[in-house]
Amino acid sequence: MNKFLFKHIDNSGLIVFRIIFGLLCFLEAAGAIFTGWIKRTLIEPKFTFSFIGFEWLQPLPGNWMYAYYAIMGLFGLFIMLGYKYRMSMLMFALMWTSTYLMQKSSYNNHYYLLMLLSYLMVFLPANRYASLDVKLKPSLKSISMPNWCKWVFILQLFILYSYASAAKFYPDWLDGTVMEILMRSKSNYFLVGDILQQKTVHYFLAYGGILFDGLIIPLLLFKPTRKYAFFGSIFFHLFNSIIFQIGIFPYMSLAFSLFFFEPKFIKNTFLKGKDYYEVNEIIIPKYRTVLIAFFSIYFVIQVALPLRHHFIEDNVLWTEEGHRLSWRMMLRSKSGRTTYSVINANTNKAIPISMDHYLTKKQQRGASTKPDIMWQFSQHLKNDFAKKGIPVKVYINARIRVNGKPSRQLIDPKVDIAAEEWHPFKHHSWILPSKED
Repeated sequence: MNKFLFKHIDNSGLIVFRIIFGLLCFLEAAGAIFTGWIKRTLIEPKFTFSFIGFEWLQPLPGNWMYAYYAIMGLFGLFIMLGYKYRMSMLMFALMWTSTYLMQKSSYNNHYYLLMLLSYLMVFLPANRYASLDVKLKPSLKSISMPNWCKWVFILQLFILYSYASAAKFYPDWLDGTVMEILMRSKSNYFLVGDILQQKTVHYFLAYGGILFDGLIIPLLLFKPTRKYAFFGSIFFHLFNSIIFQIGIFPYMSLAFSLFFFEPKFIKNTFLKGKDYYEVNEIIIPKYRTVLIAFFSIYFVIQVALPLRHHFIEDNVLWTEEGHRLSWRMMLRSKSGRTTYSVINANTNKAIPISMDHYLTKKQQRGASTKPDIMWQFSQHLKNDFAKKGIPVKVYINARIRVNGKPSRQLIDPKVDIAAEEWHPFKHHSWILPSKED
């Protein structure tokens, strides 16, 4: 174990990845500013749906979230340049985590991945070459790193892709229904719009997604197939970038390839002036036990979290319980018609409310289809009226369509949702069964 984890290898892959990672962190922050994402997601809403338990995390008032993201982008540039690297990496990680936890309207597995990577990068010696830190303190310079620095990325990716592939093995994905629904909104795309509506293409994309997710890591690890897997990865991620427009993440995914190719190839391609490390010595640090314990616990959690929905009653595609933090990416389409009935608890008279008064259109989509957000909005309504001295009950009438199937009742309309408690690892009985008795 010591020989495998602490054998030193050339660090060219990690150095180049740090530069790309920092640039992408900067572009993510800048893109949020200039595309209007901050305005739509963090400024226009009167409040945000945070992760349950993090309700105290809310956006800064006024336009201060622009300054927040500008500072976060600056830390991204510092990471790229290797300036005060660990402090910059930790600050970016904390700031990104805060924005991730304070809103769920734009929930994305890729945002979760960026959060995890940011914390992993804090522990890695990614500033030991081609960095301002080395220029300011030459004694930091190193051309090697422990082998574990490479394998934390590979193991994280293997977990991610394995769960992403396994989650696709269900009827609506296998018969092309999900992909057909996802492609309908792409019909107006130049050149490819009509092609994307073909059933053959839906099957190709559906099964191609399963195969890519399930095989890409083993194929990149196996030298005879590495080059072909890399070119396949380029096609896959560029397709996702163009068709689904998911920001920096296809390019970050391509950057991970740096850890699969031979370090000498990476050095000769990107860092021609760098010496190549060939000693392969084993250096066991004093903190070995702490390091192994920390990453063991981390990866046990990463393996366990996506399994939790199997221990919660009913189908996660319907209940959403155990959906987040589980690498369940683009698996289903949900739409619904939902109304909230607010009843004065003292008089039993209905109090008319308009969702437009409380929520943006984007927030309304979540509050119409996702049980946890429905529960949070019910709590918000209860607290809002409590401030006016009016105790209320909140009932929800929600009819939901999953993957284009006929709509069905999602929430028990007889239950006062505002009086219910939330249990993160248990089924909530007020969510009606996914199948009729």
